[in-house]
Amino acid sequence: MAKIIIIGAGSMGTAFAYPCVDNKHDVNIIGTHLENKAIDEINKTSFHPGLNLNIINSIKFYKYEDLEKVFKIKPDLVVIGVSSKGVEWVANELKKISVNGKLPYLLMLTKGLSINKQKYELLVDKLERFLKTKGIKNINISAVGGPCLATGLANRVHSGVVIANKKLKTAEYLSKLLSTDYYHISKSSDINGVEVCAAIKNIFSMIIGAAPGINSSELNGNLYLNTSAALVKQSIYEMEVFVKYLKGKKETVKGLAGLGDLYVSAAGGRNSKMGELIGSGINYSEAKRTKMSKTTVEGAELIFEIGNKVKKDFDEKKLPLMIAMINAILYNKKLIIKWEHFN
Repeated sequence: MAKIIIIGAGSMGTAFAYPCVDNKHDVNIIGTHLENKAIDEINKTSFHPGLNLNIINSIKFYKYEDLEKVFKIKPDLVVIGVSSKGVEWVANELKKISVNGKLPYLLMLTKGLSINKQKYELLVDKLERFLKTKGIKNINISAVGGPCLATGLANRVHSGVVIANKKLKTAEYLSKLLSTDYYHISKSSDINGVEVCAAIKNIFSMIIGAAPGINSSELNGNLYLNTSAALVKQSIYEMEVFVKYLKGKKETVKGLAGLGDLYVSAAGGRNSKMGELIGSGINYSEAKRTKMSKTTVEGAELIFEIGNKVKKDFDEKKLPLMIAMINAILYNKKLIIKWEHFN
């Protein structure tokens, strides 16, 4: 039995506790400083509103103030399930519980990509950078990628994911630790490819979601599926180009972290919904304000983070879809797809 601590009591952090518990591990979830009220409610009712289900008793929830107390159990694995904006905060908290400048295995559920000193930076690299500035040594961070919705995982539906670490032996160890008869884990040493796919698939999900609106509004039924298929094929090609540029492996794009995750996201998630609105002719600002004001659209947020750099680094002929969506969101323009530039 391993001792596992999950930082972040949101939907995915909590859902991830299920395969951990089903492997007979001791699981403790610690909320962030923003989740104290939610933790109180969960402990009172056993109901998780984000997952819309009652939480099993073997998953223990603690408020942020109990972090140092909980870490006295000396965990074998710390799982990070906070938002991408909380990575620096997590580093500060991990510093408090490090022992002689060392930490247990770390596993990132959080997906994203940022810019640091005019360069793209993976979230695992961002966390490692913050930890090193705090004197932490021997940092070993893995990442989870692939098509795995929190509600499905918490209901124990069959799900396939990939755990990536530059040290394949670490990915293999975590796979054995966490795999169940419904949580199926592949291993990869291509952490760059897995992390990049996890981030940029949100942009391409918006593009594929735009398919119904790109065509005439007078079309009925599923006639837009021809368009969707063409956009999927080009999206995969552009993801390969971008992953290779960030020193990942092209074959990762056709695996769970790329094609698998893209399929789930484009099938009807938040990014796909925003893409449909933009494709119908509504500009991004209006769509966000009137239709999705309380919804986080990860693909749009990523574009605001990396969009300008992508436009500097790539010619429109190389990434026609990605740059078309970047232009539509950054400048509130109509989505214009240059079909003639498709590979």
